[in-house]
Amino acid sequence: MTEQLPSKLTRNAIFLVLVASLGYFVDIYDLLIFSIVRVRSLREIGVPDSQQVPTGQFIMNVQMFGLLLGGILWGVIGDKLGRIRVLFGSILLYSLANFANGMVHNVNTYAIIRFVAGIGLAGELGAGITLVSETLSKQNRGWGTTIVAVIGLFGAVAAAIVGKQDWRIAYYVGGGLGIILLLLRLGTFESGMFKNVAEKNVSKGNFFMLFTNWGRFSKYLYCILIGAPLWYVVGVLVFLSPEFGTALGAKETLSAGTGVLYTYVGISVGGVFAGILSQITKSRKLTMLIFLLVSAGTVVAYLSARGLTNNQFIWLCFFMGCAVGYWATFVTIAAEQFGTNIRSTVTTTVPNFVRGSLIPISALFNVFVKHYGMITSGYIVMGILTVVALLSLSQLKESFHKDLDYIEDINLSEVSEKI
Repeated sequence: MTEQLPSKLTRNAIFLVLVASLGYFVDIYDLLIFSIVRVRSLREIGVPDSQQVPTGQFIMNVQMFGLLLGGILWGVIGDKLGRIRVLFGSILLYSLANFANGMVHNVNTYAIIRFVAGIGLAGELGAGITLVSETLSKQNRGWGTTIVAVIGLFGAVAAAIVGKQDWRIAYYVGGGLGIILLLLRLGTFESGMFKNVAEKNVSKGNFFMLFTNWGRFSKYLYCILIGAPLWYVVGVLVFLSPEFGTALGAKETLSAGTGVLYTYVGISVGGVFAGILSQITKSRKLTMLIFLLVSAGTVVAYLSARGLTNNQFIWLCFFMGCAVGYWATFVTIAAEQFGTNIRSTVTTTVPNFVRGSLIPISALFNVFVKHYGMITSGYIVMGILTVVALLSLSQLKESFHKDLDYIEDINLSEVSEKI
């Protein structure tokens, strides 16, 4: 029988939530620092202004490809060797990559190191959410994952503040934060559910299990698709805010760094409300439905804000961030959909596949831009992603009260008996 925590949180559980939260803080800092220092860093290494957008998108897509590969790598390691090893290995890799990023002098080196950083970044959130979900009781795990996301997302605020300084120093700070956190993690403990599964003769961390059964594969795909609108808002609408500002006839040049800062402040605030709403309604699906609809409305407001000022831009980014503040809820849904023996694989790959979806989303957006311009293309892509997300959400089962102490059989969708 798996060891279960009582409803009252223990000191160890609180420490685990704190460490996972700080890990996600550093993760978000590193994930977004390039968006914030993109223009200044590329100019300094010799990229002309005319090549800012394609070069920036190239480096961002390379980083996202690293996230895709890293998501699979760390997810499998988490199920085969333990969630704790992922927490140590991932943060060490992206901390070293951050230090290296402060020393680049050309585009290709910049891209290669962001690829390595992407691999390292891929393991942080999934391992943290998996550990928290498996350690806390089902009544409290929603609060735990919400705390992880809310504290973690303030890493974007730190990145925006530090990013205003010299861009090389901003990367060094990210590396230093990672090393400090690595030392804090020496006191963390492994998931009891994982320890029990580790002793069983079952398939663990088998990524291909997700594709051997239609019900399991479709569930996995739906988990990815419900999160895609969030990263479109951050990775396209805010990342390209200087260019959107020009298309909207903004009275001042819009700053992507400022947009990222206030978008993620909004995501943190929205994360609190999403967590509270899901706990009150005891429904993660209803929470996701509300936030997906509201996020579509805020994007319409942003794309229709002709002649906007910097102050209006800041408020729009904040409200868009609030509306896509379902990140913790979405990742928790993924963690709750699958058995312990592939839970880390799913919970690590799903958010990284959502981040990696920026590659096809950007490509689709660029195709539309050639024919319809930036603003109309912004509407079209958001509309497509929202409809797909809503349809995917409708196919997932409610998981709020689900007992996570079960395994996935290699041939069957789910084995519900106790391990």
